[in-house]
Amino acid sequence: METSELLKKVRKIEIKTKGLSRHIFSGEYHSAFKGRGMSFSEVRNYQFGDDVRNIDWNVTARTGDPYVKIFEEERELTVMLLIDVSRSSFFGTVNQLKNEILTEICAVLAFSAINNNDKVGVIFFSDKVEKFIPPKKGKQHILRIIRELIDFKPQNQGTDIESTLQYFNNVVKKRSICFLLSDFMTKNYEAALRIAARKHDVVGIHMVDPREEELPNVGLLRASDAETGAMRWIDTSSSRVREQYANWYSEHYQYFRSAFLKSGADAVSIRTNESYVNALLKFFKKRSN
Repeated sequence: METSELLKKVRKIEIKTKGLSRHIFSGEYHSAFKGRGMSFSEVRNYQFGDDVRNIDWNVTARTGDPYVKIFEEERELTVMLLIDVSRSSFFGTVNQLKNEILTEICAVLAFSAINNNDKVGVIFFSDKVEKFIPPKKGKQHILRIIRELIDFKPQNQGTDIESTLQYFNNVVKKRSICFLLSDFMTKNYEAALRIAARKHDVVGIHMVDPREEELPNVGLLRASDAETGAMRWIDTSSSRVREQYANWYSEHYQYFRSAFLKSGADAVSIRTNESYVNALLKFFKKRSN
């Protein structure tokens, strides 16, 4: 993509998503992802009812009066976006491709994070980790992420969530909020997800195009597997073929729901024919309660 065209696209997404993050999502994001850690703030005189485990024995010994440590919630967070850039993310039959909506969602989350003075990092993955952008603060950093989202060309086409989560667990040592964005049309990642969810606050964002849920009855259809490139003819007039496809899709969806539920991680599905704004707001408000 030419530089001028890329900059126009970045600017367009910045204007749209920065406004959403400032006027709609910032408060909800703050409430939904409050700092989980506690850091030492100050000491004060012991008062009746204080937890004796918080007594600062050094200050108490020095002054001769009992003092307790006061802790406050750590506000600075690290937000990691794990983004599926496999070929299946380029599918779309409604208004936008999945990866176009995914780009806007990532931009909204990133701007919401920096409005909250948090760091943002990114892992692009296919069936391997394609690129790692370490967490940083600042608008220029977010604009770089958006540029990468728009113009990134993956080397591979498949999807491997398990190895991506293993990589994430190894490189991000500090507890973080991890948004894992994919269509989750793969399996065998439950164990890695469980390990990640023990240390991090993991949220799966499941991208769904309605045409992927069931095959239309349109007779013979020549279809390409987005991740392997294999071409084949499919007889969509066959109820058996349509049922097999529906079962295949349902199997992957149920695995996704079960894996996130068992690991204690959160998950939200966002459909390409519906507003991601409403879906995210509803999810944030649910977490805040």
